[in-house]
Amino acid sequence: MNQITPSRGETFHIGELSRRAGVHIETIRYYELIKMLPPPPRSEGGRRVYGAEHAQTLTFIRRGRELGFTLNEIRALIALGNSSFACCCDVREIAAKHLDDVRAKIADLKKLERLLSQTIGRCEGGTAPECPVLEILT
Repeated sequence: MNQITPSRGETFHIGELSRRAGVHIETIRYYELIKMLPPPPRSEGGRRVYGAEHAQTLTFIRRGRELGFTLNEIRALIALGNSSFACCCDVREIAAKHLDDVRAKIADLKKLERLLSQTIGRCEGGTAPECPVLEILT
């Protein structure tokens, strides 16, 4: 796993942020475009200059996506994390809804597993037009 641990005051360009975070440069630009990642200051030459805050936010977004949170959920979590008035119960509510969604997906996948297993079990290796696997797809 790539670890981003820039020291205070350390700055780096987009390529280095991309390498450290393990995301594509295009992903960083996209998160800036949709205002998930705060816009970085620019050097005199116009290059983006990133710091610890950018690295931490990008890591949070990347990890949230790995856990299956939507961008809107991550946006809400970032806002809550940046507010000194936010209640942990608000964070818990978002996480609990996400957990419900995950459990529903798992239930759907288990149903799909049973259906495919039963269908494959009915396959006798005959001709394709009579194949039970093809039947469930039509």
